Amino acid sequence: MAERDPHKAIDFIYRQAPLYAKAKAERVRLEEFRKSKKALLMAECEAPAVNAREQYAYAHPDYIALLDGIAAAVETEETLRWQLVAAQETVAIWRTESANNRAIDRAAA
Repeated sequence: MAERDPHKAIDFIYRQAPLYAKAKAERVRLEEFRKSKKALLMAECEAPAVNAREQYAYAHPDYIALLDGIAAAVETEETLRWQLVAAQETVAIWRTESANNRAIDRAAA
């Protein structure tokens, strides 16, 4: 396994944090908009029964496209989150290895 530079990992975290925040905000916005879209689509339907209007909203292509958007937003958010976790773990591994090396050096002295 190639050795990873902890400084690069920290730089990566610093650079990616705003992208992660934006991805998370987009996911939350889409999830909240889903409720509004359902209400708008239900109002568009002329059926008198609530369950028929709800069925219309859930089956509408715009609602399905919104669900696809939410899926894409979650994928982006999770990809960024796990990349950030990996960078954090790179730093943690470096700390552990550095401490171990110091202990070995002290024991050898």
